Amino acid sequence: MRSRRSVLAVPGSNPRFLEKAQTLPVDEVFLDLEDSVAPAAKEEARANIVTALREGDWSGKTRVVRVNDLTTQWTYRDVIEIVEGAGDHLDCLMLPKVQDPTEVIWLDTLLTQIEKTMGYEVGRIGIEAQIENARGLVNVDAIAGSSKRLETLVFGPADFMASINMRTLVVGEQPPGYAEGDAYHYILMRLLMAARSHDLQVIDGPYLQIKDVEGFRRVAMRAAALGFDGKWVLHPAQVDACNEVFSPSQEDYDHAELILEAYEYYTTVEKRGAVMLGDEMIDEASRKMALVVAAKGRAAGLSRTKRFTP
Repeated sequence: MRSRRSVLAVPGSNPRFLEKAQTLPVDEVFLDLEDSVAPAAKEEARANIVTALREGDWSGKTRVVRVNDLTTQWTYRDVIEIVEGAGDHLDCLMLPKVQDPTEVIWLDTLLTQIEKTMGYEVGRIGIEAQIENARGLVNVDAIAGSSKRLETLVFGPADFMASINMRTLVVGEQPPGYAEGDAYHYILMRLLMAARSHDLQVIDGPYLQIKDVEGFRRVAMRAAALGFDGKWVLHPAQVDACNEVFSPSQEDYDHAELILEAYEYYTTVEKRGAVMLGDEMIDEASRKMALVVAAKGRAAGLSRTKRFTP
């Protein structure tokens, strides 16, 4: 799977931002045609994005374009112009406000037609589905299983909060009057379960108070603790905090690699299934947990500082 610790949103209508995004140390960049682009600027933004994808240096980044949602008149032209113009420089399309699986199936079908027409490898371009309202969350299991192209589920908190009449104007923070617990816990866990049951990644949405880095870090840690793979960033100030939060610590990464190395040795050389690593018992379940942490550490570019000695 692609690393998606930090997912940077960039308005397609702003060439300066498109250029700046290429220099930031984020895992994924999505070039936006939806909410951050005014209706009168949609067509120009498509052209800007095609040029940026074809001529820019996006080395080491997953390249995604967010098209408009299927209730608008722009979506089909977004897909056609972006994929025909720069499909060979594109990794995924993000479809916002997904409410049922037929929407993802529609995008999958259109992508297949364009890929065949253009001579691209069929199925190479992935899909990210953004869940932004109550209906989308209720149907999220069917959405998660709707297409082999699907790579991620993405939480869209602002639209979602509006769709359920949550009484707050601060995206990502607890609504006033919710004294105990976490008002977002059910939503995040629901997305997480649907994603993992279909081997998808799951990404938390933005934190709009862009100058409050500690607030961003606190909210990001909530999603990371649950098992989310990453979070949107809206400003360069949020990038380092995001990459740090969604990467394992050096100590945890080393520990995970030690578990994998020790378990491999004991099960193959000594043919034992449950053994001790220092004061810790490890078994097959330990191996599975260690695989998750080790994979995240490798994706983050961490290097081992400890080795297993029998």
